[in-house]
Amino acid sequence: MTFTHWLLIAIVGIPLLLALLNRLRVDLAALLMAVALGAAQLLGLGMLGPAGTPGDAVKAISGFSQPVVITLISLFILTRGLEKSGLTNWLARHIVRIAGNREGRLIGLFAGLTALLSLFMNNLAAGALVLPSAMEAARKTGIRPSKLLIPVSFGSMLGGAATYFTTANIIMSDLLQIATPPQPPLNILDFTPTGGLIAVLGIAFLALFGGRLLPDREPAADLTAARLTGGELGSLYELGERLWEARVLESSPLARQLLSQCGIGARFGVSVAALRRDAAGPLVPAADQVLLPGNVLFLIGREEKMAPLRELGLEITPARGGADALRGIPLLEIVLAPHSQLEGRTLKEINFRQQYGAEVIALKRTTRSYRTDVGDIPLRLGDSLLAVGRLGQFPALRRSPDLIALEPDPSDQPVDRRQAGLALLLIAAAVGVSLAGVPIYLAMLAAAVLAMIFRVMPAEDAYHSVEWQAVFLIAGMYAVSLAMVQTGLAAMLGRGMIALAAPFGSLGVAAGAYLLTALLTQVMGGQVSALVTGPITISAAISMGVNAQAVAVATAIGCSASFITPMAHPVNILMIAPANYKFKDFVRIGVPLTLISFAGLLAGLVIFWGLGS
Repeated sequence: MTFTHWLLIAIVGIPLLLALLNRLRVDLAALLMAVALGAAQLLGLGMLGPAGTPGDAVKAISGFSQPVVITLISLFILTRGLEKSGLTNWLARHIVRIAGNREGRLIGLFAGLTALLSLFMNNLAAGALVLPSAMEAARKTGIRPSKLLIPVSFGSMLGGAATYFTTANIIMSDLLQIATPPQPPLNILDFTPTGGLIAVLGIAFLALFGGRLLPDREPAADLTAARLTGGELGSLYELGERLWEARVLESSPLARQLLSQCGIGARFGVSVAALRRDAAGPLVPAADQVLLPGNVLFLIGREEKMAPLRELGLEITPARGGADALRGIPLLEIVLAPHSQLEGRTLKEINFRQQYGAEVIALKRTTRSYRTDVGDIPLRLGDSLLAVGRLGQFPALRRSPDLIALEPDPSDQPVDRRQAGLALLLIAAAVGVSLAGVPIYLAMLAAAVLAMIFRVMPAEDAYHSVEWQAVFLIAGMYAVSLAMVQTGLAAMLGRGMIALAAPFGSLGVAAGAYLLTALLTQVMGGQVSALVTGPITISAAISMGVNAQAVAVATAIGCSASFITPMAHPVNILMIAPANYKFKDFVRIGVPLTLISFAGLLAGLVIFWGLGS
């Protein structure tokens, strides 16, 4: 080994050790490696390019332009849109209904669901799609997210090992055709028997032993904040006691007027919480909404305030179902910020509706709730306001230094079918065109852009949906992959492993191919590992007269064994922040799962490929 090899081992090993000991965040470790490799190249060492080419130091930041980074950012946007639609909450409710509060069953169900999705779509897409449902299930059951998110991640890779549509598997099939001499490519079902056996064993292991091996860790502080649901807020503010349905009659002078022209709030001291135009659910009322005969307004106020409204041609009755009649209407809770300049002023004095855009329907002060003439009550520190609408609709409210707005837990809200349908259509279209040959990063980026254009995920919210820790971790680790290839360290390790495995015959070569690839995948990622080890393992199989297709399958499955380190696969990185995982969490459960996968691989190679017989 050369000085460059030893230096590379030190540059990678020291930050990884610090991350393993929880002395350094894993994303900072990745960026530190990239900086060190760039500095070494700048000094003339051949880390990221030929020696003596300091200009190649720019490759230290080339990871930020890699397709996987664009794919990941796009998936953050798309899956957040699904989450906002309520579809992931609906899925979580059904999974929890099946599993109850049984930890092992939940782990197995989420791992199995992600594995199933990975048979038909990109592993990262499958993991990102299931992540919000797993988080919602954790909130519903009280089980920590750290018990569920690694199974989601590992499930995607176990499923990916059983399908042709995984990137590394496609690469290995292509490498067979360009080998010397050329070998027949792998068919679409060649991975399914062996990979399927591994997936079944892996999911069973996670379900049976995951509860013991997975950490029981508090999630990040911003994820543990207890949020009430919309229904719970309705009960807290006692909306049901003051909620009325007011049907607009044909004879009403309010008919065919704009809601803003009616002046219901200013004239009568009641709030318009929602509007129903037909048999569908209630809608957020808009100031420019034209009231038509048959429309139903949901009003909040004392009973004596309803009498003059009846004289205006409104047929008023208590709301059926109480506060549940507003189910589906988005709510916001607003509190005064410390040192707020709004203290002592009323909502009318500050022209709240015009300044911030939100309609306040109730005010809570200590144990008392005010739902009538709310606009006339001077505000105090400690007061909380209940308003109608989504935070993304009110940019002035989000930017205000005087107010803090909080969205409730959406888990009890019905699915927004339009938003969920559009989000699913965009994701399905992106997956479909990627299977047809369009690069996955381009397909996902196009879907994310369309999601913002069609307001499935408003642009201002899209930027907040990205987990930047994952982006920086992937970008930093790309430089490590590049250095291992450029310095020849990866190829040297490959030749050494194959030489050790050769005396054990055909099964030994395939086993060595898996172990080598699985080892390199932990720091290089599966796609790069396939390109590095694939030519070596296929050439060794051909030269020894071993079934090259079987060895290619073993190598490809090794690329999916991204279980031991968080940087082994982007889907692992995706799970770190929501569950507050540490480096050692992946090692603890990843090592035994890698060995179980290895045992399943050996069995599959013997049963389905006839190796060792």
